[in-house]
Amino acid sequence: MSFSKTPSGSRGKPAWSANPVSRAVMKGMARLHHWRGDRFQGMDLLYLTTIGAKSGQRRRVSVARFPADDGWLIVASMSGSRDNPAWYHNIAAHPDQVWAEVGGREFPVRVQQLEGETRDTAWHRICSEQPRFVGYEQKTDRVMPVLKLTPSAGT
Repeated sequence: MSFSKTPSGSRGKPAWSANPVSRAVMKGMARLHHWRGDRFQGMDLLYLTTIGAKSGQRRRVSVARFPADDGWLIVASMSGSRDNPAWYHNIAAHPDQVWAEVGGREFPVRVQQLEGETRDTAWHRICSEQPRFVGYEQKTDRVMPVLKLTPSAGT
């Protein structure tokens, strides 16, 4: 898998970078999300593991997931910041090393960045299911990537 990364925008808050304190908070939040059935603020979650583009270390984040025919859709929204999230850059750097955990099972996944009409259709569906994404879109001039994750063969 390879794709052309979408550029950063010129409007919106700058992306924040994770530090040891924020990583500890995120781990605690992930435990809470697991306890609550992998849900947060009315959204179903997916735990995405990537390999750091710069560090080469495993990185795990929780993201909203939306069911797709044979996998899930996720959005590189970063709550409408002007920059794409680090995990998006990690996927671009190491597209063959991406895992998704859903329902307590982790799967290696193939990643496809949706484009054109396919992306637009998925984006409208996501916004109708979770209107907060409309607000994210209004905060930035960046086109937020919509990615489809599909479990790799044999999983």
